[in-house]
Amino acid sequence: MTAKVRTLTGTVTAGAEHQCLLLEGYLLVGGDRAVIRAGARLTVTGRVVPDLVTTCQQGIPLVVTSVRSATE
Repeated sequence: MTAKVRTLTGTVTAGAEHQCLLLEGYLLVGGDRAVIRAGARLTVTGRVVPDLVTTCQQGIPLVVTSVRSATE
């Protein structure tokens, strides 16, 4: 099965667990953490991997493949 690719735009929020970041209900996995931070307005593209095991306990895992500022 091929993972679905999603592109999301919005403001990143902090999750309930330490270092967990969310965008539009998706848990952002990987990516440049200097760019992906709570409060940043971004456009993120990634692969949805719903069965990925994480410690964040919220959001649908999205393995980030690219990220850019949404203000560009």
